[in-house]
Amino acid sequence: MFGLGFQEILVIALIILLLFGGKKIPELMKGLGKGVKSFKDGMNEVTDLKEDKKEEKKDE
Repeated sequence: MFGLGFQEILVIALIILLLFGGKKIPELMKGLGKGVKSFKDGMNEVTDLKEDKKEEKKDE
């Protein structure tokens, strides 16, 4: 995963835990999940628009 080993990921996770505390991490992950979901939805809309344009060109 991005050239990171288990030890590097563990160190990063510990630093995040120290910075934000245990109670804030679920809120942060929830926000991150919502952001990723909205990004995927936006990308799906873009591909749908492209497909619609292709179909319109075929009909003409």
